Amino acid sequence: MEKIEAEGEHYQGVSLSSENYLEGVDTILISEGGHTFLIPERKNQIKLYACTECHSKPLAEMQEGDIKKAHWDIKIVHANEKAMNCVTCHNPSNMDELRSVTGMSIDFDNSYNLCSQCHSKQFEDWKGGAHGKRIGGWAPPRASMTCVNCHNPHQPHFESRWPARFNTQKVKERE
Repeated sequence: MEKIEAEGEHYQGVSLSSENYLEGVDTILISEGGHTFLIPERKNQIKLYACTECHSKPLAEMQEGDIKKAHWDIKIVHANEKAMNCVTCHNPSNMDELRSVTGMSIDFDNSYNLCSQCHSKQFEDWKGGAHGKRIGGWAPPRASMTCVNCHNPHQPHFESRWPARFNTQKVKERE
């Protein structure tokens, strides 16, 4: 221990930084479970319109009658189809927000809080850095992608696939 303490006595930290990788990425600072890091801002990535530009009435009123379906191309393949629909996650009274299972409003920038309700193991791993993708690396400032940066929230499952460069030698060794 004395040798380790002597070696570390004059340690000045690292001079590495992830700041160069964050150029052009709008980020927000969050704190979750004792971890503080940056995540990409989500709301500025919504390309078309704010939800309330079309959803001017509560969703229950808009579903009545013969209405044009604006989201015709969205198919929900997320959990059991009998258990989930749009309002499982989207707030039907304010379409510019998400909603927790207990009815609490969740901002689109904090959508990871919505995912964490069912995916608690992945959420704990993500906070600690074991699930998800880093932006830049482990050097400070720490920045991470969120769930929706990698997963489509309507169809979150990734299909199994081979790596781009398949190691046939390892397959032969395993035989």
